[in-house]
Amino acid sequence: MGKFFKKAFSLDRLMGVAVLAGFVALYILNPYPVEYLRLKTFDYYQQLKPRPIPPRDQQPSVIIDLDETSLAEIGQWPWPRITIAQMVQNLMQLGASLVAFDVVFAEPDRMNPSSVAQTLRGLDPETREKIAKLPSGDQIFGQVIKRSRVVLGQAGYWDKLPDKPTPPVPSSVAMLTTGPGIDPKKVLAKYLPPFESLVRNVPEIESVAAGRGIFSLVPEPDGIVRRVPTLMMFKGEVYPSLSVEMLRVATNRRTVAVKVGVDGVAEMKITPKFQIPTDNKGRVWPYFSKSDRSKYVPAKDVLAGTVDPSRIKGRMAIIGTSAVGLLDIRATPTEPVIPGVEVHVQMIESAAAQQYLSRPPIVRGAEICLLAVGGLLMIVLVPMVGAKWTLLLFLAVAGGSIGTSWYMFVDSRILFDAGYAVICILLLYTMLTYTGYAKEEAQRRQVRSAFGFYLSPAMVEKLAEDPSGLKLGGETRNMTMLFCDVRGFTAISELFDAQGLTKLINKLLTPLTGAILRLQGTVDKYMGDCIMAFWNAPLDDPDHARHACKAALEMNAMMIPLNEKLEAEAKEEGRKHIPLKIGIGVNSGDVVVGNMGSDQRFDYSVLGDNVNLASRLEGQCKTYGVDTVIGENTEEKVRDFAILELDMIKVKGKTAAVRVFTVLGDEQVAVTPEFLALKKQHEGMLAAYREQKWETAKLKLNAARAKMNGFKMGDFYDIYAERIAEFEANPPGEGWDGVYTATSK
Repeated sequence: MGKFFKKAFSLDRLMGVAVLAGFVALYILNPYPVEYLRLKTFDYYQQLKPRPIPPRDQQPSVIIDLDETSLAEIGQWPWPRITIAQMVQNLMQLGASLVAFDVVFAEPDRMNPSSVAQTLRGLDPETREKIAKLPSGDQIFGQVIKRSRVVLGQAGYWDKLPDKPTPPVPSSVAMLTTGPGIDPKKVLAKYLPPFESLVRNVPEIESVAAGRGIFSLVPEPDGIVRRVPTLMMFKGEVYPSLSVEMLRVATNRRTVAVKVGVDGVAEMKITPKFQIPTDNKGRVWPYFSKSDRSKYVPAKDVLAGTVDPSRIKGRMAIIGTSAVGLLDIRATPTEPVIPGVEVHVQMIESAAAQQYLSRPPIVRGAEICLLAVGGLLMIVLVPMVGAKWTLLLFLAVAGGSIGTSWYMFVDSRILFDAGYAVICILLLYTMLTYTGYAKEEAQRRQVRSAFGFYLSPAMVEKLAEDPSGLKLGGETRNMTMLFCDVRGFTAISELFDAQGLTKLINKLLTPLTGAILRLQGTVDKYMGDCIMAFWNAPLDDPDHARHACKAALEMNAMMIPLNEKLEAEAKEEGRKHIPLKIGIGVNSGDVVVGNMGSDQRFDYSVLGDNVNLASRLEGQCKTYGVDTVIGENTEEKVRDFAILELDMIKVKGKTAAVRVFTVLGDEQVAVTPEFLALKKQHEGMLAAYREQKWETAKLKLNAARAKMNGFKMGDFYDIYAERIAEFEANPPGEGWDGVYTATSK
């Protein structure tokens, strides 16, 4: 029982419970980074599947756009009130259900006769007095508004501005309560956006309009408008937004009914059947569509009377601007740049189609349950069944949660946030996996500290994984071996003393070893200037031949910068520099790998005929004038590399002939036109050579030389040119099999 209790309440599980509790607390506190992640997820959903743009004949509103072309033709904003009055009159005659303004007329018309009379020079007093008595543009505009259905815009500001003499007009918001003892204004003062200033229209206009609404929007901290306020507070009074006021006037209602509870707004209705689903702060979450230019009608066309009446008839016409210079540009989840007036239009479209996004209270409970249940599963199962199988469970939970979130958005427009829970569960999984790994690593360190001083690093790692491997013996594996040696090292060593030669060897072996290790190889041993390495032991490597060949290519490529560095050092020290050149032999096949040695001292190494052949192939690099020679067993596994056959050869110590090849590049080089052209001529030369067609062989050889294009095959072709010349003089005879017998290792 004590062992079970200790395992069930292990330190890593207790840590997991503590971290999970922190994640739940963070969800409840909901700091902005958490909210931001959630909002960005919902933005992405709307980008993937925005609200469909309604057909033109079903659009409830139209934008009368004070665009750049209208400003260029009519003049800079603000236009004379007589011009705007004419535009309203034209819209009503075209059949608009109402006209709304996404602008505010806070100052008297600068073209009022009284203002003009004071600015004109040279007028006699009588004429000046007659002009001043003419009706003002504001009065004319007010008369047109009175005969029409117009909703004026008001602007709310967070800063305190000087009060204007415009007398306030009663709000159209009628407030009810959900129970006794609730003061709706005091409650809403805690939840609604409280403006310090409210800019109204001039009295001649403000008092005669059918409605007035605040067009100010409240973006999120990142500047994106996601939730649109429907109610605002100013000096203790509640006022509707422009879009809500437009809906009220369009439905011929005297007031907007708002029910207030102890937690803020509980319900908002335009008509008994027309409800706007707000949160407790009076905000709605419109389902945004992509921007649609078909909703825009240039204001100049309305004034000129050239607009198609079908664009206006039966629709709410809202006058706003897309001109950048008038600074009414916003961002929404579906558009990085959009005129602010279109946000009101999208709000009206969402209301008309009843296509809002929502986050019911039950969603928060479901999100916490997902986090708690998923986190507890990780806490229980990761230490029990391990990271591998628990990862599959995590992927299933994450995939199911994200899929459910997407389905709820598409099917019901409900915003269910699976992202926070999935990220938290992933962090729990990672922490628990790391904790388990740290425990195992501590055990491995004990093995390393005990045996690391007298066993090879590869063997130490294998013992760290499985200490039972500390015994003599081996196994047969199909592996790839690599031998690398420096050509002409004796002459190079004469240029250095013992200390300098040691430094040179280290400068050479360090990068070459790095290339082997990067490609999953094991360095078996160093023998002076020679490296022996192998692949597919002690760890499995299904691509051992490919990795060995890539290591050979990388090792040869390293010699260029290394020689440049050594040459610069030689010049500084005033000594001769002989470039380092390496030869590499690679062969694959079945070998015995394991702990070789005695009971007192052993090492992890390989034995077998294929190992010896790899060593012999390295020695043939000089014979054929190439950097790398690989055996036919290796060539069979990497035929998509840039490989050329060299010869059929009997190496020293072998009776059977083997095909040998050189590798000039990886699979990408193999498909280049330059290599394919060289390969074609090269294979033709070998075929003619083996058929004893010496003239054809020479032609193909010269053609191959011409196609080298930087491939280092010149020395090889020199060797074959000598052979062909010798065979022309002394033909090998009909029984010749094309095999070359090596005379050196």
